[in-house]
Amino acid sequence: MPMKKINRYSYLLMICLMGNLLFAHDSHYDHSSQKHWTLARESKTFEGSFFMYKNGNVYIETDHDKIINYPLTAFTKEDQAFVLAKYARIEKLNHQIAERAKPKVSVLSIFDIKFFVFLALLILSGFYIFKIAQKQKIQYLAPVFLIAIVLSLYSFTTKVIGVLGTTTDPAFVNSAFAPFKPNVNTRWDNTYFYVESLGIPEHLMMSGITGWQQQFPIPQCYIGSNAWSIPLNPVKAATPVPVNAQHFLRGAVAIAANGVAIFNPYTNTGVDALLDGQLDNYGGHCGRADDYHYHIAPLFLDDKTADILPIAFALDGYAIYGSLEPDGSAMKTLDANHGHDGSNGVYHYHGTPTAPYMIGNMVGQVTEDATLQIIPQAAAKGVRPAGTPLKGAVITSCIPNKAGNGYKLTYTLSGVTDSVVYSWTPAGLFTFNYYVSGVKTTTNYTGTAICKVPTASINSIFQENEISVYPNPVKEVLNLKLSKQIKENDVQEISVYNLNGELVYHADKYISGIDVRNFSRGIYLVKIQVSNRQFIKKISIQ
Repeated sequence: MPMKKINRYSYLLMICLMGNLLFAHDSHYDHSSQKHWTLARESKTFEGSFFMYKNGNVYIETDHDKIINYPLTAFTKEDQAFVLAKYARIEKLNHQIAERAKPKVSVLSIFDIKFFVFLALLILSGFYIFKIAQKQKIQYLAPVFLIAIVLSLYSFTTKVIGVLGTTTDPAFVNSAFAPFKPNVNTRWDNTYFYVESLGIPEHLMMSGITGWQQQFPIPQCYIGSNAWSIPLNPVKAATPVPVNAQHFLRGAVAIAANGVAIFNPYTNTGVDALLDGQLDNYGGHCGRADDYHYHIAPLFLDDKTADILPIAFALDGYAIYGSLEPDGSAMKTLDANHGHDGSNGVYHYHGTPTAPYMIGNMVGQVTEDATLQIIPQAAAKGVRPAGTPLKGAVITSCIPNKAGNGYKLTYTLSGVTDSVVYSWTPAGLFTFNYYVSGVKTTTNYTGTAICKVPTASINSIFQENEISVYPNPVKEVLNLKLSKQIKENDVQEISVYNLNGELVYHADKYISGIDVRNFSRGIYLVKIQVSNRQFIKKISIQ
């Protein structure tokens, strides 16, 4: 082979390698540092990592992977100051939910300086080949040059694809929760789909638990600003974060279609809740705030609806199905994240009876705060001090009372059957009656008023044939058509939003056609407001 041709091939190979180097990246994980703690009164010292501060207690993870806790006042003033400063930073994070929960990707962040440098190199190399090289040799170099471009831009294109997300139709998300209304209420904006509930399922709870923490299910106020938030514009993470004993140990990782939160299979002590006997027959139990939640996939919800609908949505925005694909076919092979792309190209997870049960790695981009929870995150609120494990106890039943404002929980311990009968008033007065070996003990707690799930949602969904928009995709004019049941005068507003949540079109009356020729190409949401109902449709402008 002539030396000149070898040099040209070498030049192209160098361009390929530079492209891959420019777009390569590495990843790493931060490890919590150990701290030297001192108990003032006991003159006791030990090493451990700050875990969380709650209800006046400091929780510390020791080097033996155990969680211990002491009152804040038990530590020296220096340690107390450290804890309060740490807690203040965590609170600050939680108050920045809106800014941090949704990753923002700018055009410049995708097409960064690395791309422009590489593009310049490609242009120069192309000029060299096609203008300076001998004409008779172009037929050999052109295919090689094309392959060089494809291989070298591979890492760039995958980077772009990785940051581009999908827009989830709110009507689709709502269809999963609709069978469980009015126990749940749904609403949405351009960023999140919100789920409101009291966190109490229709099925019986607590029966079958052998590792009881002496917690009892009570209603929670997951309403209003404390509703569960599901991203409507999920973005795949460059490196999915594992749902394991090191990540997402606090709070929910998903919300079930019946409005009940789903936590990491591992508890905050790092044990598999199912294998540890902490879960009831439905895969749930109560947390330290007496908040009922699942730790495994609620597969039984598949039987509650006739259609193949998601049984839950992860807090990264992706749907979770049971043992069947959305089209009703058998579940296909799952990847390491415990899911796969559907026939529509959109990712979804699957629940299974065995580990990792539901989510192996969080595919979508999420924000995990310093306390190891995803934000935004609805907060549970207890009314009494957290219980402690009652070793050897087995819960046999937890039956609601006739008034619907309490339960009778029965358990056995060392062959003896005891119970706890508790109830609450609308104002939030909780009464717990403990029956142990025939002796009754009563304790009262004062909480906040019991919330009510809204029943008249402004986001009630229209049937597909009541309002239609066409063509989709659209190039010039988007047409709107109403059914005979809806009058033009009933339309209160028509709005079009881009994927950044920006309003790009608005009309306060019915318009039969919207000129989209001046809109940028891409995905948009069309919202039509009629009385207390909405029609929201995803469209593509080409």
